[in-house]
Amino acid sequence: MPVRYTLRQLEYFAAVGEAGSIALASEKVNVSSPSISAAIAQLEQEFGLPLFVRRHAQGLALTQAGRVMLAQARCVLREAARMAEIADGICGQVRGPLAVGCLLTFAQVVLPAVRRSFEDRYGEVTVRQIELDQAAILSGIRRAELDIALTYDLDIPADLRFIPLAELPPYALAGEGHPLADLPEVTVEALCAHPMVLLDLPFSADYFLSFFQQAGITPNVAERTRDMAVMRSLVANGYGYSIANIRPVNDRSPDGKPLRFIPLKGDLRPMRMGLLMAPDAEQSSTIRAFAAHCAELVTDGALPGLAAPTPR
Repeated sequence: MPVRYTLRQLEYFAAVGEAGSIALASEKVNVSSPSISAAIAQLEQEFGLPLFVRRHAQGLALTQAGRVMLAQARCVLREAARMAEIADGICGQVRGPLAVGCLLTFAQVVLPAVRRSFEDRYGEVTVRQIELDQAAILSGIRRAELDIALTYDLDIPADLRFIPLAELPPYALAGEGHPLADLPEVTVEALCAHPMVLLDLPFSADYFLSFFQQAGITPNVAERTRDMAVMRSLVANGYGYSIANIRPVNDRSPDGKPLRFIPLKGDLRPMRMGLLMAPDAEQSSTIRAFAAHCAELVTDGALPGLAAPTPR
C-alpha cells in the first residue's frame, strides 16, 4: 500500500498533539493555522481515524486512537531525523538544526556565548536552546528531544554518555554586610551558624546539602528558590548565604548589590561541567562539532563562568 502522507504532516500532527491547540502549534512550527488544519484532516482521511476531539472552548484533545498514532508519529520523526544525521555524518557536513539543553543554574552565563560562537563558526547550523533542570535534561536526551546538553555530572545514568569539560569547586556567596563576607575561605561548619538560601533544583540541592551531611551537621535553610538570579538577589539583600559552583561574570546581584564569593575549605567534591548525550550521538557531524567547539572554548579559557573564586 503506497504511503500518502508526508513527514511534514506528521510533524504538524505531533505539534498539535503536544500543544493541544492548532493556534499554539502554528506558533511552534511557524506555519499558518489553515495549513496545519488541512494536514490533520488529510491524515485523518488517510488513516480512516479521528485523531482529535474538537472542543471549541478547550482546543483539541487526542482521541484514544490519536494517542496511539502520536506515539508512532514521534518514532517515525525520530528515525527520519536519524537518517539525516547519518547522511551528514557520512559526508562530514555540519548543518541543520541542533537542540541544545542547558542546566538552569548556569544557562544564562554560559549558553548564549557558546551558541553565538558556534553558529558564527558553522553558518548552516541553527541552534535551539532549552533551559531545564537536571531531571528534565535526562528525560529530554532519552526521548531525543535534545541532541546534546551542557550540564553537571549529577546522577548521570549508565545509558547516557557524559563528557567532562571542567571541574568547578564549590564556593559560598554572601552579601557585602554578611559576618563571613571578608574571610579568605570558609568551612561548612562556620556556614551552619547562619541562614542559608538553598538553590532548590533536582539533584543540585542534594549536592549542596551533602557537604553538611558529610560533616554530620544540618544547615539552617531559611529560603529556597529554583532560580539562580533570585538566589543571588536574596543573598545580596541579607537573607542568608548560598553555595554554588558556576561563577557569574561580575560580582553583583541582578538588582545591582555587591556579592562576595568565598572559597569553601575542606575535602568537598567539585562539580564537573560537561556534555551529556546519547551513546551514539557523536555519529552526527553536527553534534561532534558542537562537542569539539565546547572543549576548545574551555581549553582557550573562553567559556564564561568557569573562574573559581580565589582566597583573599
